[in-house]
Amino acid sequence: MHRIFSALNACKIILTVCTVAIFMNGCIPQRETVYLRDLSEEKDYENPYSELKSITDRYQLRPNDQLYIQVTTSDPKLSEFFNPSRLGGALGSANQSLSLYTYVIDDNMDIDFPFVGKINLKECTRVMAEEKVTEVLQPFLKEAQVLVRLYNSSFIALGEFGNVGRIDMGKEQVTIFEAVALAGDIKSHGKKRQVQITRPTSNGSVTFFVDLTDRNIVDSDQYYIYSNDIIYVRPMKAKSWGFGESFSFGIFSSTIGMVSSTIALIFTIQALKK
Repeated sequence: MHRIFSALNACKIILTVCTVAIFMNGCIPQRETVYLRDLSEEKDYENPYSELKSITDRYQLRPNDQLYIQVTTSDPKLSEFFNPSRLGGALGSANQSLSLYTYVIDDNMDIDFPFVGKINLKECTRVMAEEKVTEVLQPFLKEAQVLVRLYNSSFIALGEFGNVGRIDMGKEQVTIFEAVALAGDIKSHGKKRQVQITRPTSNGSVTFFVDLTDRNIVDSDQYYIYSNDIIYVRPMKAKSWGFGESFSFGIFSSTIGMVSSTIALIFTIQALKK
């Protein structure tokens, strides 16, 4: 009988250790989940983010970007000539009221503009594109006002987001937290401290990491998301143990109870045989 109780106690100890180990591995520390914490008191901490130099109009246009271009002059008929309604009713009444029409940038960074032909926008931001179009139109229109807007502004969200895929930005640039909100927030097991951002540039893609739990990210050079950025959030190790969105403590406890009963029965039978 003493052997049976010893076996049962050993079984309880083993199961307790295993359960504690599993929960410790699956537990997510608060520092991994809370946004915008003050990390200045951490030992040897230094602000890892570069100072913000400028905010707006930093995105350089790329092939396949779609531009809305509106040309306004004092002569309505002349304005109509440079704003042909090539899209018909496809834009909908809201967009039609803006009198904006799309031009696709080709592989040579050219757009085909009415009457003047090709306009090259290589290494141009939106503001620079406005200046370029205005300059090209000067021989024909001395007092023209040109408005350029990026139509297809969007980023790609991958990994531990509520919504993954290509996300419409609604404007030409957003903050990293606006992007996270648009993508349905980061799931509980997403690594907020190691968010990977891959950004296409005229010299090739660049990749960097940001820590969303660090409030120093605000107003830094890494704070803003631009069109065509790829944001990837990796899963924590806890997810590989099944401690995810669908984890059920009831199922876990039932499984532990069944396993413990089975082990206890095996130990009891072995003890009786001895």
